[in-house]
Formats: sequence, structure tokens, C-alpha cells
Amino acid sequence: MSIVLGANQYGKAECRLVRIDRDTSRHRITDVSVTSQLRGDLEAAHTVGDNAHVVATDTQKNTVYAFARDGIGAIEDFAMRLGTHFTSSFDWIEGGRWEVEQYNWSRIPSGTDGCDHSFVKGSDEKRNTVVTVDGGTTTVISGITDLVVLNSTASEFWGYPKDRYTTLKETTDRVLATSVSARWRYLSTDLDFDKIYDDVRSIMLDAFASTHSLALQQSLFQMGTKVLEAHPEIAEIKFSMPNIHHFLVDLEPFGLDNPGEVFYVADRPYGLIEATVERDDAPGAGRAWDTVAGFC
Repeated sequence: MSIVLGANQYGKAECRLVRIDRDTSRHRITDVSVTSQLRGDLEAAHTVGDNAHVVATDTQKNTVYAFARDGIGAIEDFAMRLGTHFTSSFDWIEGGRWEVEQYNWSRIPSGTDGCDHSFVKGSDEKRNTVVTVDGGTTTVISGITDLVVLNSTASEFWGYPKDRYTTLKETTDRVLATSVSARWRYLSTDLDFDKIYDDVRSIMLDAFASTHSLALQQSLFQMGTKVLEAHPEIAEIKFSMPNIHHFLVDLEPFGLDNPGEVFYVADRPYGLIEATVERDDAPGAGRAWDTVAGFC
């Protein structure tokens, strides 16, 4: 038996960066976290400590900041710019992974269109992308996390098997709430990523709201189906959706009824629904999903 080095990558993780565009009097803010990881001929660094091929993680961090000086734009385009730079500048770097997470800021309302230079940070919702370069192929996987949604009715849950451990009561009217994490794989890299992201988010919200749901799984599948129907440039979309349980509070001890109005929200344990909605003829993803955690 011999011991050899397996798959590996390295880089600088979570480079926090705020870019303020001042090209007009109406400023724009882009708040991101960028992770750069390189792959290639790096065996000697691991086996004998030879750093001749190790592009320092500090250099990767500085490159991220320097590239931001020219603007960020769509986070997918920014990640691909970084990938192109590292794979073309160092012969032994054959590929890598560049991840960007974007945080939401909105203008503070003032007048008709909001203040030109004042912002308020939004919800925990985040936009993200992972760009993978492998064997000369660039793959873009984009998505959203912590998109919290709730239907106050139009949700049922019944017809499930019951055994000696089942205590959950069937219902034809319940609160359905979840925090959507979704990632979708593009079939191309020459796209208007900002426009597509906005539309995919809107489609998912509309599908969640308009589906009379018999299970969170059904809502998930409808959301993914509507996205793929509207966007042929997307091969597949993966979801991870916890069921944020809302339990009716028993007010009878206080001599009060509770006609579906007062709930307590349990943060754990929770149901966790995960699935992929895909085109049956979509080309394979290669290694693109390998380092995207949290999805089946």
C-alpha cells in the first residue's frame, strides 16, 4: 500500500468587501464576502513543503480587493474574472473555486426615490454564487439563502401513514413557513446574471404564494418547475427548505378560544425538505456541486 495525495484546494476564505460606486451623485453599495480557492499542481507543497507553486492566500485576498477597484457588477461575473486571472497567470493552477455571497442593502426612504447616499441593511436574505473552473470548463452555480416566506392559510397536511409513535393530527388549514435556500446551475456563462437572479427570485415567491399546498414538498417542486419553465439557461435547481413549525397555543386554561390566531414558533427540531428539480436531458455538472454543502 502507498499513501498519496487526493483532491485538494486552498485559498483565502471570506474576504469581506464593501464597494461604494460614486460615479454619479446617487451612490450604490455592494457588500460581499469572497472566497478564492485554487487547484492544480500542488503536490510538492503537501508532501515536501515546497512552496514554489503556492500562490499565497494573502495574494489571493489582495487580488480580490484590487479587482473590486474596477467594479464588481454581477457577483457571477466578478467570480469569473477572478477565476480567469488565476488560471491564466500561473501555469500550474489548473482550476479552482470562487464563491461570493452578497448581503442586501436598500436605500433609506426619503422623498420619491430614496436618499442618494443613505442605506439600511435588509433581512438575512443573501445572494450567492460559486464559480468552478475544472479542466478548462467554467460552471456557474448561483442561488439564494435565508429567504423566509410564510402562507397564513392555503396549506394542508393529511393522508400520511400512522403508527404507534404518531401523534401529529391531520389538518386542512395550517401555517406554512420556511426559509428557502436554493441553488441553480447555469448552462452558459454569457448571461445577464442580475436580471435572471431577480426573475428567479420573483418566480419562486409567486409559486410559493400561489400553490395551495398539501405538503412543503409540493410547494418546493412547483417553485423549481416554474423556474425551469421560464429559464432554459438553467439546468437544475436544488432546494433545502426547513419547515418552520407554527403550533397553535392552547388558550383553554385561560377561558379563551383560539381560532387559528395565536401560535408559538418552534426553532427546533424541524422538518427539513431537500430536493433537486432538473431537466432530464441536462448535461452533467462534473465537479461543480462537490463543494456546495447543504443540498442533496
